[in-house]
Amino acid sequence: MSESIIQDLLHYVDKSTENSIAVADIAKGLNVEQTVVESAIKRMGAVHPGYIVASSTSHSETHLTGEGSYMADNGSHEAVVYNTIPEGDAGMPQKELLAMGPNYKVGINKALAAKWVAMDKKAEGGPAIKRAVATITDITRHNLKLIRDGKSVSETVLKDLKKRKAVRTVTLKEQFVSKGENFSAEIKVYETKLTPEMIASGEWRNKELKPYNFQAKGAPLACGHLHPLLKVRTEFRNIFLEMGFSEMPTNNYVESSFWNFDALFQPQAHPARDAHDTFFIKDPANCATIPDDYMATVKATHEDGGATGSQGYRTPWTTEEARKNIMRTHTTAVSARMLKKLADDGFKPSRMFSIDRVFRNETLDATHLAEFHQIEGVLAGEDISLGGLVGFLNQFFAKALGMDKLRFKPAYNPYTEPSMEIFGYHEGMKKWIEIGNSGMFRPEMLEPMGLPKGVAVLGFGLSLERPTMIKLGLNNIRDLFGHKVDMQMVYNAPACRLEKF
Repeated sequence: MSESIIQDLLHYVDKSTENSIAVADIAKGLNVEQTVVESAIKRMGAVHPGYIVASSTSHSETHLTGEGSYMADNGSHEAVVYNTIPEGDAGMPQKELLAMGPNYKVGINKALAAKWVAMDKKAEGGPAIKRAVATITDITRHNLKLIRDGKSVSETVLKDLKKRKAVRTVTLKEQFVSKGENFSAEIKVYETKLTPEMIASGEWRNKELKPYNFQAKGAPLACGHLHPLLKVRTEFRNIFLEMGFSEMPTNNYVESSFWNFDALFQPQAHPARDAHDTFFIKDPANCATIPDDYMATVKATHEDGGATGSQGYRTPWTTEEARKNIMRTHTTAVSARMLKKLADDGFKPSRMFSIDRVFRNETLDATHLAEFHQIEGVLAGEDISLGGLVGFLNQFFAKALGMDKLRFKPAYNPYTEPSMEIFGYHEGMKKWIEIGNSGMFRPEMLEPMGLPKGVAVLGFGLSLERPTMIKLGLNNIRDLFGHKVDMQMVYNAPACRLEKF
């Protein structure tokens, strides 16, 4: 905005003899639009506070509508109907009245309600409308004339006329300007910067520095925003790190069937390996980097148990099936790779975790997507048991989700035995909810990797989406993840602090 309009505004206020000046008069005196003066007043309040003081008043006015003006000139619709009907017992056929114009239907109803007219349904030729009183007083027309002349009517009358859309009420606002405590016809020029030179020379003592405006709002920064899933993921990651876990690399979305299924002692005839549950890769369709000696050991374990003492699955095992490339269906494939590396590098007790995306050929609905995130933890060591896993899970979920009431239900997984589903009592929802799965990895999975026989590996996993949906109060997973997500929800999502009851 040009500073000239602000200067003109100050000069106008300075020359005025009135204590409070209407903004409309200022705009007229300066020969500019009123909106220009209003913008100048707002800028004055922000940049030059105290020069002028803005105030406003408002009042309501009632005006006739087009229909109201018609009735004020010609009479209300019911009075017109009454005056149209001739005197006498014959009256006038209803259909003739209705044919005279659109207002006659309303007029007939209003006249009947006022008992000015009566309807003879047995009249020859159809229903007829007859006068029921000798004279009438058109009070509606009278009230409309009063309003048009600027006179007041009762609230009951006004309410009735509004229902008939004969009048409308408008609120008029008027702004005023008066001199402030710091008023001056000329804008003072303040020093906006305090420089080292001004301090060294002492010149700052003779300068009037611009005061700070602590009420001014800063401009919004054009920056990116973290998705709520990333915020919750960071919180879980910090919890794992605080508990002594190391993070497993999860940067391979494409995985071979060998690491995703076979290394986990999942049979090649398992339904999860069908196309209706798993996404298969067309190009490249097969993996060529599986260690031959390890693959031979896994093959023997599947077919007859190998050296593990198990009977295996007693079904043929093919290399072609194991080499098929897929989109990984769980991050346990990453755990399998890391456990094999742990065996090759020389075993030592370890705690490892991963949080990343997995893919399944699911039917999309409010709780299922074809891709989602899995949180997984693995504990490897000697002399650890299922009791140790239960104790650790109680500690982990109390720290992560504030759930200190856990229940465990026996379950089946191809690569863990025993296996347990984890349920937690949610104090906020006041009910038990399933929060994860867990178990001890089977010897048929661990021994072919080269891990010592006395080593046990405990594993557990949960979804990243479920705690995030609970935190944000979402019922549909598609509102959280995917192309239908509301970006404003992403911008407004608070920093993640998992509830600790």
